Amino acid sequence: MKRYINPYSFLILLTLVVSACKVSKDVATPKPELPVAFRNSATTADSSSIADIQWKSFFTDATLQKLIDSAIAKNYDMQIAVKNIEASQLLFKQVKWNYVPELNLNVTANTNRPSDNSVTGLSLTQYNIGTKHIEDYNANLGLTWEADIWGKIRNQSRSALAQYLQTNEAKKAIQTNIVAGVSQGYYNLLMLDAQLDIAQKNVKLNDSTLRIIRLQFDAGQVTQLAVQQAEAQQLSAAQLVPGFERDIAIQENAIKILTGALPDKVERTARLDELTIPENLSAGVPSTIVSRRPDVKTAELALNVANANVGIAQANMYPSLTITATGGLNTFRASNWFTVPASLFGTVAGALTQPLLQHRKLKTQYKVALVDREKTVLQFRQSVLNAVGEVSDALVRIEKLKTQQSIVANRVSTLQKATSNANLLFSNGQATYLEVITAQSNVLQSELDLATVKNARLNAMSDLYRSLGGGWK
Repeated sequence: MKRYINPYSFLILLTLVVSACKVSKDVATPKPELPVAFRNSATTADSSSIADIQWKSFFTDATLQKLIDSAIAKNYDMQIAVKNIEASQLLFKQVKWNYVPELNLNVTANTNRPSDNSVTGLSLTQYNIGTKHIEDYNANLGLTWEADIWGKIRNQSRSALAQYLQTNEAKKAIQTNIVAGVSQGYYNLLMLDAQLDIAQKNVKLNDSTLRIIRLQFDAGQVTQLAVQQAEAQQLSAAQLVPGFERDIAIQENAIKILTGALPDKVERTARLDELTIPENLSAGVPSTIVSRRPDVKTAELALNVANANVGIAQANMYPSLTITATGGLNTFRASNWFTVPASLFGTVAGALTQPLLQHRKLKTQYKVALVDREKTVLQFRQSVLNAVGEVSDALVRIEKLKTQQSIVANRVSTLQKATSNANLLFSNGQATYLEVITAQSNVLQSELDLATVKNARLNAMSDLYRSLGGGWK
């Protein structure tokens, strides 16, 4: 007894078998070269990192927390990132429908008046149909389905998923930068407040000195030169005041824009000297930076996209199997259009298409996809290297600025004592006006430097938190 194989069953079986084929081999995420510990980090067995701390627990100033909250909610870059996520999510959901056959409804009606001398016209006359017009009425459903033989649709889904995840990482990266940017702007504002206060106090101190020198000039104890130099010193300190006021207004505007608001004054209750900096800021181990830094994670996901693109480009060079089916109603008279079952028709077809003339173009696209994948691997390695470098830079700044602040603080203390002594000696005629002016100038610059160094330490702390991948939790 002979057994016959149904050709349609064989075609379906062949499709299922071949669909399991995978024409491209993925490149695994490379293991980046990472040091055991960050440069300038304290040697410790503790692998915890400040990046694991939520930003509200890391930045404890209440005013700063309100500013960061407002920036995360209203910053326009952040809102754009959210919209990018929404668009990417829609595209990812749409790609899943590529497995589903396309179904189209077609309804057509047409009439044709052939030439009497044409084959069709002669046929109409021969069969004596009674009309010189040919009419055709058609209503059908057309189904088209391309079998995912080489995993092209599967790779499209993988690419869409990776791109969707990239938009999430981009949102995290923006939030991390916003948290760092707002905190550093806030610290700069407190530094400018402190420097403005220092300049105003120094102006008052110079006013007092100038009055004394003028009294001495009236008494004939000093020359006009002493008065002029004292006035110049007072003006030198006074000119700093509008400069700091200008910088304060500009910094306030920048913070407001970051928070998605119009430029305006920023309310604050803290002072620069009231802020404390933790002595031990743990950076953790470098290996965790790959999973924590949003930009590094984005570069890692880019390799998934590149792998998928290679698979798609290679699949385009191979035969594609398309199955079509059409069924509906067809008649040459409108009155019989919906007569069932006489007007019913149906067709099923399968097509195997192999690119020939465009094969060179497709092969070039495949080679370009391979090169792009190699570039993606290099970009991933570079992102890891940059991340480790940023952490190391922040650590060395924190370490050296701490030492620098201690030195400048001692210098300020010494010069403040020297200024008091100079004023006292000058009042008793035991010091010259030049010594007083020099002491006041030195203490002004030193106090301004101390505020600058304290702000730099706070900024370095914020930058370390950002470079470790903190701020998006």
